[in-house]
Amino acid sequence: MRRLVGKKIVSIVLSLIVLVSIFFSWPVTSWAAKATISKSENTTPSGIPISGLEGFVDNYMKDYIGKTTIGAAIVILKDNQIVLSKGYGDADIEKNIPVDPQKTVFEWGSISKLFVWTSVMQLVEQGKIDLNEDIRNYLPEGFLTKLKYDSPITMLDLMHHTAGFEDYIFEVGYSSPDKVKPLEEGLKLAEPVQVYKPGDVVAYSNFGASLAGYIVERLTGQDFYQYASEHIFSKIGSQNASIHPKLSDNKKLLENKATGYKPGGPSQFNESNPLYISMYPSGAINGTAEDLAKFASALMLKEGESSPLFQKKETLDEFLTQSYSANENIPGNAHGFWEYAGQKRGLTHRGNTEAFSSNLHIVPEENFAVIILTNQTGEVDIRYGLTNELVGEEPVSVAVSNENMPDARELEGTYTPAQRTYHGFLNFYYELLSLKITAVNDREIQLGVLGSSANYIQTSPYVYKKIKGHTLFSTIGPIYFHVKNGKVTQISASTTDYLPVSTGKSTPFLIIHLILAILCVVYLIISPFVLLFQGIRRRRKKHPASPLQRWNSILILTGTAIVINNFVLVARMLMVSLRGYSEIVGHIVINYGLTALGVVSIVFMLVKGRKTELTKSQKFYYILSMVMFLILIFLLIVWQFYR
Repeated sequence: MRRLVGKKIVSIVLSLIVLVSIFFSWPVTSWAAKATISKSENTTPSGIPISGLEGFVDNYMKDYIGKTTIGAAIVILKDNQIVLSKGYGDADIEKNIPVDPQKTVFEWGSISKLFVWTSVMQLVEQGKIDLNEDIRNYLPEGFLTKLKYDSPITMLDLMHHTAGFEDYIFEVGYSSPDKVKPLEEGLKLAEPVQVYKPGDVVAYSNFGASLAGYIVERLTGQDFYQYASEHIFSKIGSQNASIHPKLSDNKKLLENKATGYKPGGPSQFNESNPLYISMYPSGAINGTAEDLAKFASALMLKEGESSPLFQKKETLDEFLTQSYSANENIPGNAHGFWEYAGQKRGLTHRGNTEAFSSNLHIVPEENFAVIILTNQTGEVDIRYGLTNELVGEEPVSVAVSNENMPDARELEGTYTPAQRTYHGFLNFYYELLSLKITAVNDREIQLGVLGSSANYIQTSPYVYKKIKGHTLFSTIGPIYFHVKNGKVTQISASTTDYLPVSTGKSTPFLIIHLILAILCVVYLIISPFVLLFQGIRRRRKKHPASPLQRWNSILILTGTAIVINNFVLVARMLMVSLRGYSEIVGHIVINYGLTALGVVSIVFMLVKGRKTELTKSQKFYYILSMVMFLILIFLLIVWQFYR
């Protein structure tokens, strides 16, 4: 992570000068009056003086705005008052519209899940939901059709993302509001297979959060967006935010919505599509940064205050209390919030859509909150880097004695994220996200993923905390290794666990498959040109093709068509990953049809080959064509391009 140490020191020195001159550079706020904060409390949790906060943030942001990120809205709260509310960069490049935290509308992404969990806790308070009850008691008979285990799934499992669902990318989002379906229908279309026993594995699930939203619908008799509007947005005074899947209840938001972008290269950005979701409770909120700040404020109370969201303070206290942790020495989950091991205990949730990214971080003990919204997908340097600077990271305490501390070398290996697809061709993509762990010494390991790395040190048995490395690993946080009989069975991390990669999906396995795939593709792409050349020669010599030659040509062209069909499929998914299954099922059907034609061709080649005298070179050529085709089909079966 870029620490900006030198800049931070300069900023703090300047801030002290400002304090001496009794000049407070607090931004003007739109909805909260300035409060007098005692000198001892006049800092962020990491110790940055509030009076110099704007200068510090400005200094940090200049390294990223226009270079790695188009625009961002940042709102910072201290004691329920806005101490910084500022926009950076552009909401729209072509129209030259600057970001305004009061006005610019962003997609909040998965921060929307916090509104689901708030709704659930409201119903818990009313006695309508029991967090430990089997959720099937709240659902229509037989609603969930892909459960593998008989064990009950509780509302806490949904909050902790331990219900056991695999990741299912189809039907999650669309680029057009016309494709959005009612929540119940959307859930039925996108139901994933249950692949883990409930309570055993943390695997982040959009489906699980949306399912909880649907339960709220059934218990209240209101569409979830209506319930959220009446019982959350109106309660906190939010007028510039909506969770309606089409924004039909507040079309004014569309007029002020930022354009979303994807990075296209150094300081280059490509306009992206907006997001519309049938399973909207998991990620459909559109709103301003200051409206999200109102939600954060409602979660942090001063002594004697009451929350507008709950009738009892005890409900809010329970909401923010840890409800799950894999180990006492690592952060866990607090009823849907992810805990953060900072200098003070934090609660956080991030969000990502096709073109926006966000982060909400509260420190209840300090009555401090950071809200960061950006109009760029996958942004990390501002969302995590700046947040870490403001809230501070927990000092890494390393035990002096090596006694009873396991050797790091037994943890080496490759691990796959539990939040992944197991069924369908997209399972291949998740193999590329595998976490590689190597031992630096007996107490230190290095984590590597997607070309980035970070070093972690063992602080207690099997618990490792980051000491240096890429900001990306801030999303993983401290980790805990579950070890049984000397072997790692599971790694617990923030938002998703990691599981050992099976022998069948190990690195040598992937390399062998890659080599085979390259051989097949090269052969099947070049061969049609060879066939064309042979055809021209035969025509000139007036030698018609034999039946065996014709079937060989059909086999090769069929294999080439299969390669092209799947290249197009992968390219379409890379360009727009959020699709309905109906948009790609045609490619799967084509795979089946072409494969059948190829198999028929091989059968006829074998029959004709027995009746035809062939030279050794001819036999080799025809056998090579059949082998390459069959290897291609084998790879497509293994990587589930028929599902």
